[in-house]
Amino acid sequence: QVQLVESGGGLVQAGGSLRLSCAASGSYFRINDIGWYRQAPGKQRELVATINSGGSTTYADSVKGRFSISRDNAKNTVYLQMNSLKPDDTAVYYCNAVVRPTMISFQLREYWGQGTQVTVSS
Repeated sequence: QVQLVESGGGLVQAGGSLRLSCAASGSYFRINDIGWYRQAPGKQRELVATINSGGSTTYADSVKGRFSISRDNAKNTVYLQMNSLKPDDTAVYYCNAVVRPTMISFQLREYWGQGTQVTVSS
């Protein structure tokens, strides 16, 4: 089992910045992909940004140039630096990890955090 604990959400004015953190703990061999999704009221959950074990990143078009994802493998933590925030960024942000459970297992497992609220006021 893997636990993902998010922190760093809050209320910020438009144009401001926030940094989200997600710390992974538990028993696993390796975290392959880890990243952030968000869900606004009445909308589907959508990808924000992910980073794989090699450091390659993927971003939603809506956040490119404003958000930056990074990971610290020694701390099993992923970060999302969010700059130039807009009211449309208001959502619950969820950490997501795709994990390889053991060295001999190639059946990946997916885990979600409990979510952290980000509210951007205009």
